[in-house]
Amino acid sequence: MKTIVITGASDGIGAEMARQLARQHRTDVALALAARNEARLTQVATQCADLGAQALVVKTDVSQEADCRQLVASAIDSFGRIDALINNAGMSAQALFEDVKAEDLGWYEQLMRINLWGSVWCTHAALPHLKASRGSIVAVSSLAGLVGVPGRTAYSASKFAMTGFFEALRAELKGAGVSVTTAYPGVVATQIRYRGFNAAGVAAGASGLKEDKAMSVEECARLILQGLEKREREVVMGARGKLGRWLKLIAPGAVESMALAALKDEVKPH
Repeated sequence: MKTIVITGASDGIGAEMARQLARQHRTDVALALAARNEARLTQVATQCADLGAQALVVKTDVSQEADCRQLVASAIDSFGRIDALINNAGMSAQALFEDVKAEDLGWYEQLMRINLWGSVWCTHAALPHLKASRGSIVAVSSLAGLVGVPGRTAYSASKFAMTGFFEALRAELKGAGVSVTTAYPGVVATQIRYRGFNAAGVAAGASGLKEDKAMSVEECARLILQGLEKREREVVMGARGKLGRWLKLIAPGAVESMALAALKDEVKPH
């Protein structure tokens, strides 16, 4: 039986990955599900258990190192091993840098604690167990971690940091038999952008991105899990995402124009 730890598993992509894993593997998988919202997390765990999987609920705030380490300890106490860690927990943000007041810049640091440090702490705690199982690490970054998106300086910074960290870690673990897969979703039909920070550091309540062509949560989860199963280096999602990555090398100005075009008119730079 494989044990898979998933952060940010109470809704959206994380919850859907848990359900898909339970549906695919049923009695052959044990899931350690982590998030801050214990009630929603319990609902997801029940859905997975109904499909035959074992599911452990661990209330976790990944911005707190102690919580990250307790998550891993709880998974080991319950299941005895870890075969995969999916670092999915994350928070969004939408604000022009010039609109952020000096006294509000603290949320930039908080976003980094959630998106980068939560992944670092969970990975550090799980690493000995993953080396023992020759397992897998998944980091859910973003296309904003490959191409800087205007109005998302804090978010892009946190996701670029994830990209660099896990790229370096992949090379470090090459001889240990531990795979590292970095996933780069684009706009996915979740509520993450509505709950993310605005310039004042409170919930935005709206998305600053055009979402008419948003990828479904189900498809995004499927692509990430496919990357995990195949132990792929990267999963870059969407034709525009793949094009933007390579176009950045030869025509960076065009990529900046593409990024600006993805913003709603009311949130574009003045």
